[in-house]
Amino acid sequence: MSTELLKIEQQPSVSTRESLTLARKVLLTEAKEIEALASNLDASFDAAVALILHCKGRVVVSGMGKSGHVSRKIAATLASTGTPAFFMHPAEASHGDLGMITSGDVVIILSNSGESDEILNVLPTIKRLGAKVIAITGKKTSTLAKQSDIHLNAEVSQEACPLGLSPTASTTVALALGDALAVCVLDCRDFSAEDFAKSHPGGRLGRRLITRVNDVMRTGDAIPSVIESSLLSDALLEMTQKSLGFTAIINQDQTLKGIFTDGDLRRVFDSGKNTQSTKVINVMHANPTTINAQKLAAEAVELMEHHKINGLLVTDENNKLVGAFNMHDLLLAKII
Repeated sequence: MSTELLKIEQQPSVSTRESLTLARKVLLTEAKEIEALASNLDASFDAAVALILHCKGRVVVSGMGKSGHVSRKIAATLASTGTPAFFMHPAEASHGDLGMITSGDVVIILSNSGESDEILNVLPTIKRLGAKVIAITGKKTSTLAKQSDIHLNAEVSQEACPLGLSPTASTTVALALGDALAVCVLDCRDFSAEDFAKSHPGGRLGRRLITRVNDVMRTGDAIPSVIESSLLSDALLEMTQKSLGFTAIINQDQTLKGIFTDGDLRRVFDSGKNTQSTKVINVMHANPTTINAQKLAAEAVELMEHHKINGLLVTDENNKLVGAFNMHDLLLAKII
């Protein structure tokens, strides 16, 4: 080990205790400012929710600097919860992006000072286009606040930064206010988990809410099944070829009679039964747990966990076998 590295490792942790103290102070400061925001909400917030709710066009969210980053997040939250929304950069707006705004839009503008030049430069044009403006600022007497249709006060008594310079508590409050708007709007729309899943098909939550059993189950020749008159040896061959860990037992018209699993196979071997002479119907498990093809795959997971099984047979309303799958299929579909 080098002398330099040894010296570094032997040095005491640099102000670890002080860092923890400061971190707690930062979090408590921001929490305090959010509590103050909640206490100071007034009719302007209700008006903003109503304006967004009845917007005929889209919601455009805009801001510069740190407020711009917060604006992007607010736009994304609105869009993913049922309100068509997008972010517009104020500087780009004055170079052509204002063409994205129509008279039916609502424009939410974030600026802590309410005096950002890039925003004030495009504000008159936004208003001439007929769009409604909701301003979120920390200065209720600012130019932006005065010229907006609705002003939401996001003033903070102090930043969490020890220097009082870096936007910290102010951006947290603005973000929380945006979340509150989005959640209230989705609540008014009766936005459901299924609606959420439609805009999140790539995420695990979305897949769990929209993927159905018929999307993951094996069908046709891929279903392990044997006729009830089959020998146990035939069932073993079917299980080996289809690799699901079980086989369905059916009659001639595809009606499900039972299931034979790896666990049943172990019990057969323990009992010393002859696989070449024993009929599978005599060693199968009758009345197996099944599921309908239209059920959510997530429900199948819960059913399998409840019964402590690794696979399921899929039947229709007449108890006809239509599919089969196991935990591995659910893993491949990223349901679990």
